[in-house]
Amino acid sequence: MERIWLRNYPPGVPADIDPSLYPSLVALFEESFKAFGDETAFVCMDKALTYREFEQTSRAFAAYLQGLGLARGTRIAIMMPNVLQTPVAVTGALRAGMTVVNVNPLYKPRELEFQLKDSGAEVIVVLENFAKVVEEAIPGTPVKHVIVASMGDMLGTLKGAVVNLVVRHVKKMVPRYSLPQAMAFNDVLARGRVGAYARPDVGPDDIAFLQYTGGTTGVAKGAILLHRNLVANMLQVDAWYQPMVDLPPPIDKLVILTALPLYHIFALTACFLFGVRKGAVCLLIPNPRDIPGLIKELKKTKVNSFPAVNTLFNALLHHPDFKSVDWSLLKCSIGGGMAVQQQVAELWVRATGRPIIEGYGLSETSPVLTCNRGDIHEFTGTIGFPVPSTEISIRDDAGHEVPLGEHGEICARGPQVMPGYWNKPNETALVMTQDGFFRTGDIGVMDDRGRIKIVDRKKDMISVSGLKVFPNEVEDQAMMQGQIAECAAVGVPDEHSGEAVKLFAVKKSADLTEHDVQAFLRAKLAAYKVPKYVEFRNELPKTNVGKILRRALRDGE
Repeated sequence: MERIWLRNYPPGVPADIDPSLYPSLVALFEESFKAFGDETAFVCMDKALTYREFEQTSRAFAAYLQGLGLARGTRIAIMMPNVLQTPVAVTGALRAGMTVVNVNPLYKPRELEFQLKDSGAEVIVVLENFAKVVEEAIPGTPVKHVIVASMGDMLGTLKGAVVNLVVRHVKKMVPRYSLPQAMAFNDVLARGRVGAYARPDVGPDDIAFLQYTGGTTGVAKGAILLHRNLVANMLQVDAWYQPMVDLPPPIDKLVILTALPLYHIFALTACFLFGVRKGAVCLLIPNPRDIPGLIKELKKTKVNSFPAVNTLFNALLHHPDFKSVDWSLLKCSIGGGMAVQQQVAELWVRATGRPIIEGYGLSETSPVLTCNRGDIHEFTGTIGFPVPSTEISIRDDAGHEVPLGEHGEICARGPQVMPGYWNKPNETALVMTQDGFFRTGDIGVMDDRGRIKIVDRKKDMISVSGLKVFPNEVEDQAMMQGQIAECAAVGVPDEHSGEAVKLFAVKKSADLTEHDVQAFLRAKLAAYKVPKYVEFRNELPKTNVGKILRRALRDGE
């Protein structure tokens, strides 16, 4: 297949990267530790962590894990927002030869229990704000060790104590929990510093992460991301970013606004791994929903790179203090996770002087597959070109490539594509073609320049602020309420989150209200999965075999 898009690459971007440049992420980390030493790696709540301190703390964490006698490849679940402890724990687990299982801290006990059981995680690292959920979820799971971090752990003795006091007793953000066998994060580091660390021989085919996703079929699965997958995508991102970084004015140190959570694959690669490779500063934002707090950070630090989702760009634009932010050193804003809306893109370039560069990817592809050029001046409405070493093929249902300009399923092949789903060979077979392409489940079209536009979703997955919501899960939990005869969940347009969940239901009891259904589901699902709207109907549209037609409901039929 001819890669027609290569003719339209930005100057200086290679057709291919060398995925063998690093044998593992561990080798990448070690190179940056040596190269950047006393330079700042992360900043959170005004506390800086240098690359040297990053090396020392992550090695201590790795030594502690090795001291537990865990087998190589043991799954380590990490359930924290963007605090300094997160990159330390992630890197420490990888340096110990373990596999990281990223966990959304917003999960309810049922959701967490499923992921811990499915991954077989034996260790979980959690911020104390979410420890109550862990307490309720771990009985019956393989978890043997719990490590509890607190917000102030790495902020210094005095500041850390003040922050913990405010979080626990003033803002009351830590529900009472009981995990008597848990170790405190700082105690783990203290033990690790006096423990022995043995560098494991981690190779390209070792599993680095299990990244949970509904994929294209709606059942939560762990995408197996090998060290070579993430090394490749980090190098692809680096190659594509470089022309943007080189834009005037020159900068001494790349500063990446890391507002997207690091448990999300987009931030993991485009902020964390790319940042470490470049010796950049990652400005960690623990709560990006606190827009005044985020703007306060932006007024203190001029950022150069800002990967985000449409909803965050939109929220910033509509805050009265946004105009006081100095964007003079901004090189690029990268939009991913969900579609960027044209109105938001146009307002953003007017306000900052830089366009939102929209890209596309999935958990199964580490994640970046395509991206627009960094030198665009206006919204393109496309997801751009395939990045280096990546092939995109638009195919029909029979698996045949369609002519340019025709719609078909977006299929991808490249070194960043996962080998499969964790312990799910049948699910893997459904999404991989005989010639090694991954079926994304998205319908798109490629133009004669090689740019791709997404036109529809093959499946019924809903995207709320870039977070995936699977209708089956919402419907299953709603039916457990007991007063619903049948229901269907769909995504509807929402100006704040791109899409919102709407539940159509046939009720058994005339007394059942929208509030009743939402209140029940709030106890079962993460907040973004709870239907924003509930509409009761006498019947739902169905096929002739009785399958509810979600598309008909979505289209207002």
